[in-house]
Amino acid sequence: MIEVYIDGASAGNPGPSGAGIFIKGTGDVERYSIPLGNMSNHEAEFYAFIRALNICIEKGYKVVSFRTDSELVNRSVEKEFAKNKAYAPLLEEALQLTKEFDLFFLKWIPSSENKTADSLARMAIQKN
Repeated sequence: MIEVYIDGASAGNPGPSGAGIFIKGTGDVERYSIPLGNMSNHEAEFYAFIRALNICIEKGYKVVSFRTDSELVNRSVEKEFAKNKAYAPLLEEALQLTKEFDLFFLKWIPSSENKTADSLARMAIQKN
């Protein structure tokens, strides 16, 4: 099973943002630090999730377990509902992408267990 740790970060709310994605389980580890431009922290969390889903699809991964410290993303995916209408299109895109996998899991983890993805997201902010 592929484990995917994701995090989004913003310097300001809104402000320069980045996505951090850390993938393990292939024998190697993959690290992605992706600048996202200016957006809110919550938007960055959703975009990190979407980017990670796309990377896994492109790589042909079929069984994936995602980990996030974003309660908003985790809860939205779990309930298939975004309370804030601004996030509804991002959630819909993410839910469509999850259907590409044979098996998909998303689990909330504390920030202390997501330090690598957080560090990658913060590096991405500097790339903006």
